[in-house]
Amino acid sequence: MTRKQKRLAVIGGGVAFLVAAVLLVMFAFSQSIAYFYVPGDLAKANLAPGTRIRLGGLVEAGTVKRGEGSTVTFTVTDTLSTVPVTYTGILPDLFREGQGVVAEGAFGTDGLFVADTVLAKHDETYMPKDVADRLKAQGVELSGKETIK
Repeated sequence: MTRKQKRLAVIGGGVAFLVAAVLLVMFAFSQSIAYFYVPGDLAKANLAPGTRIRLGGLVEAGTVKRGEGSTVTFTVTDTLSTVPVTYTGILPDLFREGQGVVAEGAFGTDGLFVADTVLAKHDETYMPKDVADRLKAQGVELSGKETIK
């Protein structure tokens, strides 16, 4: 092999290694990423059953029902749409009706969102601008510092 051929082989090997590394990282991220949705966005999202997502919104008042053992069902709303959620496990201490919540899980074939993780938001100091705008349009009083630009 001439010097030029060796250099070309090293460069080709380096490029092949970089392409393989990028593909491996992309595959790993695609398996672990859970996108965030509010109930109103789910209709146009067209998610397949079993796709992992994070569902965020408010726990609708009057919908928290405790079942057998540690199973809880409740409804998450963005004040326009609602999504029924079931969760088996210990809920956070700050979980209550009217409070912000983020549930991570997947939709079953029956359309029920099955959460395996529930996070309660301690207050609504920060919320997405579109949710704050929807709340204002419905007459909900906001102090003005709630939105994230």
